Amino acid sequence: MVREPRILLTVDVEDWFQVENLRARMPPATWDGQELRVVDNTRRLLDLFENAAEDTGKPVRATFFVLGWVADRRPELVREIHARGHEVASHGQRHILCREDDPACRRADLGDSRKLLEDIIGAPVAGYRAPGFSIDRRVLDEIRAAGYRWDSSYNSFGLNERYGKVDFSACPVTDTVIQVADDFHEIPVSNRVIAGRTVPWAGGGYFRLYPPALFRAGIRRLLRARGAYVFYLHPWELDPGQPRVAGLPAGYRFRHYLNLHRTLPRLKAMIRCFADVSFITGSELVVESGSTSRKN
Repeated sequence: MVREPRILLTVDVEDWFQVENLRARMPPATWDGQELRVVDNTRRLLDLFENAAEDTGKPVRATFFVLGWVADRRPELVREIHARGHEVASHGQRHILCREDDPACRRADLGDSRKLLEDIIGAPVAGYRAPGFSIDRRVLDEIRAAGYRWDSSYNSFGLNERYGKVDFSACPVTDTVIQVADDFHEIPVSNRVIAGRTVPWAGGGYFRLYPPALFRAGIRRLLRARGAYVFYLHPWELDPGQPRVAGLPAGYRFRHYLNLHRTLPRLKAMIRCFADVSFITGSELVVESGSTSRKN
């Protein structure tokens, strides 16, 4: 049986001042004094998904990886995400790269963020994404031990030093979903391989950088090759009016502020372009992956 292609839209719910590229100028000690813009920006995404569903006649569901720091201060936003039919997953509590965190603190972070979200929505939280895609095999084992059923922290693009490296070559894979253990799966974000090189194609700054037609053509290729595509972005990427942080290195400034005014219309056009595709949650993708598998 040939399944309909599927797209997993994922949102890392963190605010503009919590981005790793801004960390030197915006350390966590300053966060409580910053302007919170994440609620309005996340609601813009929720409205976009709702309106897109009306336009296409098909539900557009997404998975929102909510930072515990945000959930603790704006629990009503977490409840709204859940009430509007989307999946709530964890982005950790404090947005610290896994390899930079003390192991005991990291394990506590995994458990605390999950419990906080579950208490807010009154439902289980199954998925996790590490800040900065910063996992390794040990962290992956800790995520599983913390009670999560799946993780989406692996980014195969090797030129970003923050991204973790894990060898999944011996694991069965269905579409994009890697079976790490009987009760635990990895959902990598989607990249392309062109001329033997991995090229980032999952979203974020690359979605704002690449020409839209080129980006959508790459998604089509990934859907044909894998049957599913995993996309990510952040609410602050829809917000050209966010405060500008002075003193950033030129590369960080370019990556953070590039084409913020174009993100929302590009995302709307992308969803409309793929009206023939099912937009499902991470947990749904894991469940659907259980019927067949092949070696990665």
